[in-house]
Amino acid sequence: MSRNPAVPGLSWGTMERMDAGAVRFLREALASTDWVARTRDFGRTLRATRSPGGLLLVGTPEHEPWHLTAHLDDEARLSGLDQLAPTLLRWTPPRDAPPHLRIGLDRLTAATRGETLLIVAERQAPVPLLERVEDARRTGATILALDGGDPDLESLAHDALTVPAIGGPLSFDGAQHLVSMAAAEVPHRATLRERLARLADRVTGPRTPD
Repeated sequence: MSRNPAVPGLSWGTMERMDAGAVRFLREALASTDWVARTRDFGRTLRATRSPGGLLLVGTPEHEPWHLTAHLDDEARLSGLDQLAPTLLRWTPPRDAPPHLRIGLDRLTAATRGETLLIVAERQAPVPLLERVEDARRTGATILALDGGDPDLESLAHDALTVPAIGGPLSFDGAQHLVSMAAAEVPHRATLRERLARLADRVTGPRTPD
């Protein structure tokens, strides 16, 4: 059963499988720009969240980040990175909603060091949200912003990924797809054999084929 009321009957895992190929194609299309590197850096910061449930997502009263929440949840499950499983904070959660869908903005009062607050706001963030974000920063939470160009929000963020609404090669929705995929990418660690081979190449020069 779906946990996303915006897409009844569609599991978050199904959504991830539908979009993965398109995201890889998008990356290839943006290879000549700096967007791939920027979204990877942003995803790496998300991955630094220390504990499951400590990645808090909040949007604006008009636009809650359902889609990004769904993709991060899928990425956490598929990659085994439990800290990426997001907690969606809602402005007016229904009392009869499942527990994970009725967490309100009051959760921000308990935000602590080691937790990450990601604000997803394509348009200007309202003042009440900015005030709560400032409080969460004061108590030690890492503040990230995925926004369309909001100087007030960006001034509170430790890191901001700004997606221009006009004139850029990447849409706001596309940026969310790239960030969620990048967050689950653990850098490849070279094996001992690979490290020794690179050392030998530096000492003796690369081997040539016979």
